[in-house]
Amino acid sequence: MRLELSPRANITPLMRLAAPIAALVLAFAIAAIVIAFYGKSPLQAFDVYIVGSLSDSWALQELLVKATPLILIAIGLSYCFRSNLWNIGAEGQFVIGGLFGGWIAIATHGGEWSLVWPYVLLVGAVAGAVYGFIPAILKVRFGANEILTSLMLVNIAQLFLDYMVRGPLKDPKGMNFPQSVTFEDAALLPKVFGSDRVHFGLILAIIVVLITMVIVSRSIFGYRLRITGDAPKAASFAGFSSKTTTIIVFCISGALAGLAGASEVAGQIGQLQPTISPGYGFSAVTVAFLGRLHPVGIVLSALVLAMVMIGGENAQIMLKLPLDLTTAFQGLLLLIVLSADALVSYKFRIVRGRRG
Repeated sequence: MRLELSPRANITPLMRLAAPIAALVLAFAIAAIVIAFYGKSPLQAFDVYIVGSLSDSWALQELLVKATPLILIAIGLSYCFRSNLWNIGAEGQFVIGGLFGGWIAIATHGGEWSLVWPYVLLVGAVAGAVYGFIPAILKVRFGANEILTSLMLVNIAQLFLDYMVRGPLKDPKGMNFPQSVTFEDAALLPKVFGSDRVHFGLILAIIVVLITMVIVSRSIFGYRLRITGDAPKAASFAGFSSKTTTIIVFCISGALAGLAGASEVAGQIGQLQPTISPGYGFSAVTVAFLGRLHPVGIVLSALVLAMVMIGGENAQIMLKLPLDLTTAFQGLLLLIVLSADALVSYKFRIVRGRRG
């Protein structure tokens, strides 16, 4: 007797929709049990994590600020994941985009420039695309596993950023702190919606979402992504080169991650520091799958993850809960989402007798 997974014959849209919702509820239930083991009230934690993140205008602004890079990166990752390609190094592409975009802001510091931030975003996107191209070409040319190469490039990007802000890009008047000069106003993203926190990066995220909706549903390229991911042999017969697809989607994914990094340093931080990301590139993997790789779903899941991140910071202060608990929750959520997807696509079957 053995237990096997067999494909389900009929998978309804309702099942697909219910899977991430059920996964989110289960993840919160498990988190409540863990919080109770810490001797804290789960209801109080819910108030801090959820209600506190939506309680006032500042919290709502912060929610949008944190959701912006998650949306941009997750949309980029969805191009890869739809093609059954695994870009796990968006964090490194984010860092490289922020570094090179920030370098433009630093290079123009003290000049007579009236508008620098568009160049910051452009260079950040190009740098991210180039960094995303590296694991793609390694896979296409040498057959290297893109999961490993993209992930290892994250450490290289983080160490390179750390070296640059402690060396060539360090502020000479910064009291020896490892940081660059503060960007001038011309290099900072303009604020939008009358807010003092929400910046132009949110507008870019909305534009990217709308463009991706059209590409995925109404373009030959969107069809190419679907058929490459679902039926690689059929894609080959249709004349779609898997190597070309790999390079294109990795460059798109890297460009959007780099754009997110540039918008973060020019919109949120205002300078380069040894650390410019709290793990947006890794959290975006959860966002992409929780959102079912659909642009609208990604927006909603990015708001949920941003709310959890803000709540984790509040819980660390108000409930003395470790911030790592939030990171663990994100990992747990990803695991449950993937498990729910598997259970939607497959069902357990008990097979009697020996394998023939």
